[in-house]
Amino acid sequence: MIWHITKRELYDNLNSLRFALTTVLLFVLMLINAVIHVQEHPERMQKYHDATTASVSALRSRTDLFGIAQEGPGNLYKKPSSLYFCEEGGDIFLPDYAYGISRVQIANNLRAFWSLYYPGAFPNVFNIRPDTVKVDWGFVIGYVLSLIAILFTFDSISSERERGTLRLMLANSVPRHTVLIGKFLGALVSISIPFTLAILMNLLVISMSRDIDLGTDVWIRLCIIFIISILYLCLFIALGLFVSSSVQNSVASLVILLLTWCVFVVFVPSTLASIASGFSNPMTYDEYFKRRNQDIKDLTEEYVALLQETRGLPNKKIQIDSEYVAKGTEQEERLAQEQLTQQIAQIQLARSVTRISPVTLMQHLLEVFVGTGFERHQQFLENVQRYAREYREFVVDMDRADPDSLHIIGVREGMSKKPISPESIPTFEDTISLSRDFNTATIDLFLLILFFVVLMSGTYLRFIRVEV
Repeated sequence: MIWHITKRELYDNLNSLRFALTTVLLFVLMLINAVIHVQEHPERMQKYHDATTASVSALRSRTDLFGIAQEGPGNLYKKPSSLYFCEEGGDIFLPDYAYGISRVQIANNLRAFWSLYYPGAFPNVFNIRPDTVKVDWGFVIGYVLSLIAILFTFDSISSERERGTLRLMLANSVPRHTVLIGKFLGALVSISIPFTLAILMNLLVISMSRDIDLGTDVWIRLCIIFIISILYLCLFIALGLFVSSSVQNSVASLVILLLTWCVFVVFVPSTLASIASGFSNPMTYDEYFKRRNQDIKDLTEEYVALLQETRGLPNKKIQIDSEYVAKGTEQEERLAQEQLTQQIAQIQLARSVTRISPVTLMQHLLEVFVGTGFERHQQFLENVQRYAREYREFVVDMDRADPDSLHIIGVREGMSKKPISPESIPTFEDTISLSRDFNTATIDLFLLILFFVVLMSGTYLRFIRVEV
């Protein structure tokens, strides 16, 4: 009986104008998405390749261990995602690189070693809104697909009550849960058909490009994204059936659903994020530079005062120089890390609050498995900090390997003078881990499933009490 009701719903939907319009709309949007990605992705990858090549060349041009230790690795770039067409994730507002450079001058003849810095991203300080809407999968699924689900289900039950066909159906001893499941599956299949075909067409166009390589890991991520999309679609179908079973008029059902959609899909994510951001005030760049300059001034005064005690004692001066190089480096990096931690805390607060919106959960999940957005940026920062440790360990190991060195890191006189092979210098690799992505996505995935279960349970409890 479930299959019979599903077939009837499917037949009615396939022969409706809304199905035809849905098919055309999804195909047009997915085609636009594919064409734009085919044009932009090679340029994005070429820009990344040129930047990383220049950075590695500059790093390997050094053979002096002291210079390698002091100047640092230079710019470290975030690798663009091959699935950028699925979800941009606000990458325009996130920096695509970090850098290690020596900027602290302790005295005329003494400079601290390199420290990690995390620049901000300011695409347009006069207009932070994008000039155009990005037609990625996140937009199509989050906004278009959810609206389509509402348009397919707003009259599923209310129109049957208006026409009296629901009374006739239930009079034939058809269990109510059977009717509900049949209508749910009918709507799900009706929307999934054009959506799946549009996705396949999108991937066909992209995979035909010689400049784009979709490997095994990418296809696994695409399958996960598709499953998340279907789960998100199920949630809005359940919402449509819940409202449709709660009112007797199809027009009232449509109005309620559209208002609910506007609130939870359009209004809540942006508004709550703005409100939540106001509760956290990270260090501004003016405050950062003010504290930094004061710290350098204090460090310099302390160093100059101690320097008076080293006259005629060259070995003691080397020890003090080494100590203050380490102090300046640690002080500079600690301040940069403090600012970064405050910024991350502000973003995490806003993201936690906006989890009340299903579209935000879906976008977070897409960002995680696509490799864009805030979670991807955090993974990039972890890669940067891991590489920084490896780079510093390399300097120490090279110095220890030289028996003629004084092994006093921080000053040229105390470090190895042997030339370093450029190929032996570690280079930065930005990688992402699918297992880590699953761990990151656990909470959002659980909440999305929970929302669906609650809505579907509410729909069932409401429908079994419907008076026909």
